[in-house]
Amino acid sequence: MTPQAALDALASLGDPERAKGSAAYHKAPRPYLGVSVPVLTELVKSWRADLDVEKRVALADGLWQSNIHEARVAAAKLLTQARIKDDEPVWRLIASWVPDFDAWAIADHACDAGERRLVADPSRLDEVETWTRFDSFWARRAALVMTLPWTKQNHPKPQDLAVRDRVLGWAADYADDQEWFIQKAIAWWLRELSKHDPDRVQHWLATHGTRLKPFARKNSSKYL
Repeated sequence: MTPQAALDALASLGDPERAKGSAAYHKAPRPYLGVSVPVLTELVKSWRADLDVEKRVALADGLWQSNIHEARVAAAKLLTQARIKDDEPVWRLIASWVPDFDAWAIADHACDAGERRLVADPSRLDEVETWTRFDSFWARRAALVMTLPWTKQNHPKPQDLAVRDRVLGWAADYADDQEWFIQKAIAWWLRELSKHDPDRVQHWLATHGTRLKPFARKNSSKYL
């Protein structure tokens, strides 16, 4: 499967009216084909069955470089897998996409792929921390979205608790950022963590909560 063959397959499934709606909704200036996510998911599943990791990385790279909305989503889906042997090329490609993030849907699909690589090798959090200092708020947001798995453990190990505290430190650094997507991401992280570790969230909100926008503060404490 070559990138061009994959793009042709995507184009054959396009819907011009849906494409117009997607362009208006996502707002990022790129081509839209009008292919729904469920259809993309099934198509990518058929591609993955015939490709080893090296070929999936190559195809994902080609799809991403096309800058087509559905192709970038498909690229992320190609690399979304819990267990991948020798996954460094996969991680390197996903990390290389972060500076390109400019819309939530593509970013979230890529983060979904990336979070599995972080869980597989938490030492990669050192690289993720560098994103918290990027000018792009999409990259800074990715540092929170891609670390969401650490909010969900019922029985975290000491090293997992250390990651929670580390990411909460990033969130504290972000608290004064007035960008809506950053505030939303902080609230998302705190809200998910509150289901499993309410004391940490209560402490964070008591220390930093007044710095958040009201909607983010309310969202953060939804389950407390």
